[in-house]
Amino acid sequence: MTVWLAMLSYFFKEMGVLSGKLKGAVCLTLAASIWGGLFLAVRLVVGAVEAVPLVWMRYVLAAVAVYILGCYRHVSWRIERKDWKLVLWVGLIGQTLSIVTQESGTLLTSAQTGATITAATTPFMAVFGWWILKEKMTWARALSIVLATIGVLCIVYNPENFQVNVMGGFCLFVAAWTWALMAVFLKLLDHYSPIVLTFYGILVAIVCLAPYSIWWLACEADYSLLLTSVVMLSIGYMGIVSTTGGFVLWNEGLLYMDAAIAGLFLFFQPVVGTILGWLILGEPITVWFLAGSAMIAVGVLMAMKK
Repeated sequence: MTVWLAMLSYFFKEMGVLSGKLKGAVCLTLAASIWGGLFLAVRLVVGAVEAVPLVWMRYVLAAVAVYILGCYRHVSWRIERKDWKLVLWVGLIGQTLSIVTQESGTLLTSAQTGATITAATTPFMAVFGWWILKEKMTWARALSIVLATIGVLCIVYNPENFQVNVMGGFCLFVAAWTWALMAVFLKLLDHYSPIVLTFYGILVAIVCLAPYSIWWLACEADYSLLLTSVVMLSIGYMGIVSTTGGFVLWNEGLLYMDAAIAGLFLFFQPVVGTILGWLILGEPITVWFLAGSAMIAVGVLMAMKK
């Protein structure tokens, strides 16, 4: 963990030499790529842990890691009184409701279905950015969103292996729009360090999820399944790499990008997930994957171009 935090701190230091737009693009791409492994990690713990205690355990790990990173970088932990309400909303909507529904939906359906439905985050971010932040909605930006969305569908849609559980699909839909709303709220707090916003958001989620999670661990957990190496490594990835690194990189990237453009980088999630599936599970990479990846790349470049 110490090595990971040192590398992350060094990365942020080196990013200081880049332009704002390029810095935001690199941060958002790395965050989305890290989250691409989440769908695989969640599927590896199916049957061993429920969604709420799973999120709670990963956040306990992440809180420690983010706090150490913040101390290492000497951030100010102070939040002005007028901003606390918005910080609480970020924690409730983003780190609590969005992540719990995302992992619940993935557990109930499949990684492919999760990647498809959560792709709706991007148009939601564009709409919320236009509505709340008064960001411009140009024809070029709208076209880039459509193009990238088609690219994702090309990658993850397989007529012979596409599952939709009604409750799982609903959970993933809720995860998509709550994540988009959280991203817009973070833009209103961009005068604070991403590390600080991530830490307080995680604390809110830990408090909200603690009662049920502690009860489940004490009364319902099957530790013969929970303590296996695959499950423990998956939870470790979700807590330290995905939550700590992913959230901090994402929040950092939002400082330099409009919400509508930032949302396009989430399309890298299914790309990375497909590559990991090919490397780890032996799943084939098809022509549809190559075509979809090209569409995603063009869509992101269109959105970034002035």
